[in-house]
Amino acid sequence: MQQRAIDTALSALTGTALAGLLVAGVAVESAHGAPADQPMAHHTTSQQATGHHTTGHTTGHTAGKAATKTRGVLSGSTTASYFWDDGSGVNGDTGAPASGKPMQKGLFASPSWPMNTKVKVTYNGRSVTGFVGDRGPGEPSHRGVMLDLDTYTFRHLVDGHKPSSKYDTGTSVGHLKGVKYQVLSWGHGAGKKGTPKPLG
Repeated sequence: MQQRAIDTALSALTGTALAGLLVAGVAVESAHGAPADQPMAHHTTSQQATGHHTTGHTTGHTAGKAATKTRGVLSGSTTASYFWDDGSGVNGDTGAPASGKPMQKGLFASPSWPMNTKVKVTYNGRSVTGFVGDRGPGEPSHRGVMLDLDTYTFRHLVDGHKPSSKYDTGTSVGHLKGVKYQVLSWGHGAGKKGTPKPLG
């Protein structure tokens, strides 16, 4: 009888202690912001971290696409000369550019390409992007000179400097051999697409 009473008393004390611990645990979780009747949702943090990783990956992928360079529709190399035709008659000026646009930096002459064709020229690591705004060169195109560059572009390709005047590059160089060209887009004016052809 005495042993049974002791066992009963111990059981009652153990139950009370366990209940107290449960209440204390609930109170601690509630203090951390978790509902008293639900476990804390630690997995949510993992999902958010995964979400940030995915976003970073997507952003990197998009940036990679944006960095893709546009390819030209035609590329090659040729010998280039220089000119400046503004209708003034200076140094054999033959008149205003055939495209009707005023002579300017980045206006090139081609014997055959359509007017307003966008072209990038490169020489010795220097590049200039311009457009076909005139016809030329004339007879030299039959000897492989397929581009006439404005004096500013020509001088920049030679040494990165500016010409001494619109009509004179300020150097003893008359032709640049091995100028690389890249047609970025064909113009809608008169002329023919494709490999440049001699004038006439």
